[in-house]
Amino acid sequence: MATIRREPAAAAVRRPLWTQLYVQVLVAIALGALIGHFWPATGEALKPLGDAFIKLVKMIIAPVIFLTVVTGIAGMRDIGKVGGVALKAFAYFFTVSSFALVVGLTVANVVQPGAGMHIDPASLDAEAVKGYAAKSHDMTVVGFLMDIIPTTVVSAFTEGNILQVLFFSIPFGLALTLIGDRGEPVLAVLNSAAEAFFRLVAIFMRAAPIGAFGAFAFTVGKYGIASIASLAALVATFYGTSILFVLVVLGAVAALNGFSILKLIRYLKEELLLVLGTSSSEAALPSLLEKLERAGAAKSVVGLVVPTGYSFNLDGTNIYMTLAALFIAQALGIHLSLEEQLLLLGVAMLSSKGAAGVTGAGFITLAATLQVVPSVPVAGMALILGVDRFMSECRALTNFVGNAVATIVVAGWEGALDRGKLAAALNGEPTAIAARPVEADAD
Repeated sequence: MATIRREPAAAAVRRPLWTQLYVQVLVAIALGALIGHFWPATGEALKPLGDAFIKLVKMIIAPVIFLTVVTGIAGMRDIGKVGGVALKAFAYFFTVSSFALVVGLTVANVVQPGAGMHIDPASLDAEAVKGYAAKSHDMTVVGFLMDIIPTTVVSAFTEGNILQVLFFSIPFGLALTLIGDRGEPVLAVLNSAAEAFFRLVAIFMRAAPIGAFGAFAFTVGKYGIASIASLAALVATFYGTSILFVLVVLGAVAALNGFSILKLIRYLKEELLLVLGTSSSEAALPSLLEKLERAGAAKSVVGLVVPTGYSFNLDGTNIYMTLAALFIAQALGIHLSLEEQLLLLGVAMLSSKGAAGVTGAGFITLAATLQVVPSVPVAGMALILGVDRFMSECRALTNFVGNAVATIVVAGWEGALDRGKLAAALNGEPTAIAARPVEADAD
């Protein structure tokens, strides 16, 4: 039986440090920060570099997800397992996401980063957040569910909506399984296409340092490092809470499931630096899919859990929403009762799902949440508009790590995790992805 293997993630001989992608990205981020700080106008002018790289990656996200999900499901041969993986994934998402909301709420009440600011609500610039508030009006539960269904099969790919691509990919994979042997030629073509797309991902990733350089130069050049000084308490609290959540909560989840969160972070360092540089977890999505599979998680589980988690498992966004909402209330001198805070918690749980795939999702979700809690004016979001860009990086990083942990955990629950490969990958010895049949040998 002929097979195709993806190239190992790392060669046996260690490459020079300067040739490694994570080092290049790290240097690019540092150079971008220097350019943005000392030559702000030049930094702002470099924005197209970051935008171009993100567009480059987004261009292939839809086909990569489609191919990963379809070939993963079709390779399962057991439709019941697909439902089992989905059920376990959503149980995990709901539990951990709820905990993230509670953590954000608790920290905001204990630290009270907005207390003492004494902002007059009448002085707020409502126009600054008018656009975000308008977008949030469309985020109803019914509207969200209807938006999952694409207008056409092609539109799901042209619009790049992850949920719409999933909506088509899952039943298509099931249909391919149901037609049995007649689907083998199609599956062989899709497997070959998947190999080609992942090689294309590797090619595009070589441009990551350029994208990170441009994006970071723009961020620092436009907003300035000093711009966060007045809101340093909020930013520091959010970063501290997110780090605490990753190391303690996700660390405990990882330990209970037999792996180290610190080793996982080290394994994904290239992707995490890319997310940091671009403020977009989508930029590292294709690479995450391949690395998790290389770390021993079954392709069928990776293909379902990761794309779904990008829409439903947003730990960083959840922490941000409750923390930011209470910060605004505290800054305006508005006391929220326990009942109002619980209402805020419940609404945030729903609205965080409604922002899936929306640009500026965290800020739009916050607007939607505040509209249901009349005590806190949506215009109060103007207080954090200037530093939201800095917090978006932390949101993206936390979401990214959360989805990596979720995939490994669900794969372990499903009995679809190669512990040997996982240990090797996390110890810096990644193995090749298991071979896949792509065509039968002649008898």
